[in-house]
Amino acid sequence: MKIDQDHIKTKDNKENNELFSGLGDILARYLKFDSSREEDPISPKKQAPGIEKLRILSFLKPIPWFLTGLFLFSFYWDFPGSSLTVWGLELQFDGILRIVSVSGMIGFLTNWIAITMLFRPLKKRPLLGQGLIPAHKERIAYRLAHAVSEDLINPKLINEKIRESEAISRYRKFTLLHLQRITRKEEFRQDLKNWLVGYIKAQVQNHEFRTKVADYILLELEDALQDKVLEKAALKTYSFFRGQSLREFIEDLLQHIPVSAERNIQYVEEYLDDLPVRINNNSDKLDEVILQVLNRLVNQLNVHELVEENLKRYDEQKLETMIRNATNEQLKTIQYLGALLGTIGGFVIWEPLLSMSILAVLFGGIYLIDKKLFGDLRITNK
Repeated sequence: MKIDQDHIKTKDNKENNELFSGLGDILARYLKFDSSREEDPISPKKQAPGIEKLRILSFLKPIPWFLTGLFLFSFYWDFPGSSLTVWGLELQFDGILRIVSVSGMIGFLTNWIAITMLFRPLKKRPLLGQGLIPAHKERIAYRLAHAVSEDLINPKLINEKIRESEAISRYRKFTLLHLQRITRKEEFRQDLKNWLVGYIKAQVQNHEFRTKVADYILLELEDALQDKVLEKAALKTYSFFRGQSLREFIEDLLQHIPVSAERNIQYVEEYLDDLPVRINNNSDKLDEVILQVLNRLVNQLNVHELVEENLKRYDEQKLETMIRNATNEQLKTIQYLGALLGTIGGFVIWEPLLSMSILAVLFGGIYLIDKKLFGDLRITNK
C-alpha cells in the first residue's frame, strides 16, 4: 500500500513539473525581449577598448636591428684614429660604434630577460627556478582579490552605484511596457487561460490535493459551527439526505471547480488588463523591495573569495596570457626602451662629461616644457 502511495505521489509530482514546464514555455515564448526592436533601458554597453598601439613603439622596434647591424659593421670600420676637438675638448671616435651598439644591445637584452623572467619558466625547474608571477600566483591572487574587494567592487560601492544609476526603476518601466504589449496579445491570453484550466483540472484530479483541501474545510467548519447547534444539525441533516458524508460532499464539489473555472475564465483578461496599472501604482514600493533584495544579495557576496578562487583556478599559461593581453604593448615598449637607454649609456661610457652635459640640457628642457604644457592644460580644464 505504501509503495502504491509513493508511486501516486511520484506521478503527481511529475505531472506538476510538466504543468509548470508548460507555463515556463508560454512565458519564454511571449516574454522574449527582441533586441532589434526594444530599446535598452540602460546606456548601451561600451565596446571593450582595444589596446591602442603606442606610437613610440613603431619608432623603437627598429633600434635593436639597427644596433646589431652597427655592431657587425664595427668589425669592418669603426672610425680608426679619428678625433675631433670641440671647445678645447678632444673627442676620440675610435671604437665608438662598438661601444654604443654593444651598450644598446645589452640594454635591450637585459630588459627582455627581465620581462621574460616575470613569466618563464612556467613550471619550477631544478636550475632555472620559476617565473616570478607563476611562483607567486597564490600571493598575487590574494593581493589582487583584496584590492578589488576593498577598493573596487565592495558591497557598499555596488549598492551606491545601483541607487545612483536608477537602473531598477528604468528596468521596471521597460519591463512594464513590454508586459503591456504581451498581455494585449490574444494568443497569449488564450494560451494562459488554457494552461490555468489545465492546471486546475490536474490539481482537482489529484487525490492528495482534494484530501488536504477537504480536511482544511472540515476544520474551518467545525471551528465556525462550534457554538451553533442549529446550523450544525442542519448540515448533518443535509448530508444524511444526500447519502454522502461531509467529506465526500466537499470532494464532489471540488471536482466541479474546473467547470466553474472554464465558465469564469474571462476574469483572467480583466486581471491582465489591470495588472500593469497595479504595478505602476505601486512602482515606488516595488522598486524599494527589489532594491532591498539586491542589497541582501550583494551583502552576502564575498567578492574577495570570488576573485581569489577564480584567479587560483587559472593555470600558469592562462595567467600569463591574461596579463600579456592587458600589458603586451607596454611590456614591449619597456623592452625596446632598454635598447634606446643602453645606446645613450654607450655615449656616456664613450665621453662621460660631454654626454652627461648634453643629457642634462635635453632632459631638463623636456621637463620644463612638459611642466608648462601641463599647467596650461589644467587652466583650460578649469
